[in-house]
Amino acid sequence: MQIKLCWQMDADQDLPLPKYQTKGAAGADLCANFGRDAGGVTLKSGARALIPTGLSMAIPEGLEVQIRPRSGLALKHGVTLVNSPGTIDSDYRGPVGVIMVNLGDAPFEITHGMRIAQMVVAPVIQADFTLVDDLDETVRGAGGFGSTGVTA
Repeated sequence: MQIKLCWQMDADQDLPLPKYQTKGAAGADLCANFGRDAGGVTLKSGARALIPTGLSMAIPEGLEVQIRPRSGLALKHGVTLVNSPGTIDSDYRGPVGVIMVNLGDAPFEITHGMRIAQMVVAPVIQADFTLVDDLDETVRGAGGFGSTGVTA
């Protein structure tokens, strides 16, 4: 399947397009793209920022692109995404940005060209919603929030 990408006007087009790092990778890495002459952003502990990718995309109908954190940034630095997974709908054509947050103890520098997130292409199923008076019964019922316990 093909996802069409466009560089935004002020983007650094020398950076790579999203890329799968291994043959079995589900997610393609996205880079921070602050523009040709821009630097980066320092995220203080607890801070969040919208990081530009320099890209817009056309996603075929029936698909979405999910934006997810990179596990290495989360484990090593406490840097992750605020809304994860973020969804890019097939009818959106604007700039793609990544909302990052620093949950670590130290400031974290996001530099131009750094791989900051990954994008996963996924199918979309839309449901019909019907209001009813009662729901069918199940063994679990309304039990939630740990009602099934924690042991195997």
